[in-house]
Amino acid sequence: MRATVSRIDDFRQVYADVVAATAEAIDPRISEAFATVPREDFLGAGPWHVMFYDGNYAETPSDDPAYLYHNLLVAIDRGRALNNGEPAFLARLIDALTIKPGDRVAHIGTGTGYYTAILAELAGPTGQVTGIEIDTELAARARKNLARYGQADVTNASGTDLRLHDMDAIFVNAGATHPLDSWLDALAPGGRLLLPLTAKRRRGVVMKISRCDRGFGAQFVWLTGIFDCAGARDDLAAKRLADVLNKGKWSDVRSLRRDRHRRGESCWLHGKGWCFSTDPP
Repeated sequence: MRATVSRIDDFRQVYADVVAATAEAIDPRISEAFATVPREDFLGAGPWHVMFYDGNYAETPSDDPAYLYHNLLVAIDRGRALNNGEPAFLARLIDALTIKPGDRVAHIGTGTGYYTAILAELAGPTGQVTGIEIDTELAARARKNLARYGQADVTNASGTDLRLHDMDAIFVNAGATHPLDSWLDALAPGGRLLLPLTAKRRRGVVMKISRCDRGFGAQFVWLTGIFDCAGARDDLAAKRLADVLNKGKWSDVRSLRRDRHRRGESCWLHGKGWCFSTDPP
């Protein structure tokens, strides 16, 4: 039996509470945002295909939106293994960004806009959230889905080419092999960049980079498996990243250095013009 609107609100609230608790979210507004944004509005008509923990999809028994309010991935394009990501994982990353009312936020890889809407809820009506999506069809869907949010807009472009300025938060929702200068330069004082670093098979770690008075702080947030970020991948950087991921110690990272220096013991991942270091900023 299809759930009524009031019942869907109940499902959404329970889902939001479970997502926030699973993510160990510090900001109580995370739960409020997930309880407010209707996931079904961003996923097209049901039935939907949800992915279980064994990596296989299963079709929901009907188009009842109640089936979407679980901590599961939902297919956007099964042929490309492109999904609306796991809510608790995304909630953990969004919580790490510490979005405040009035913040200017960029979401690179907005997909159909669901998590961009969550960011818009957190930034509030005085904030500004820009969803950036390289896929033309997905960008059009996201633009339509986000039309109700006056503080949000969608740009059909590559997040690696677009020039951003004075951003309080940038969420790269795809896997890069290295930080781009354009992302780092776009951060306002105190700005935060959430960056998944992935090697082969989309596996890697998520780092939070924060602009501070003396440079850039950096810290490990969580492990990840995520779609590649077009334009932010380099074969040599990917090889170096794979090597250090096998060694672990990502939780020791404290800063992102951009000064010229020789690779040393404090260099966790050393690249050309950048280095994730265990030294403080």
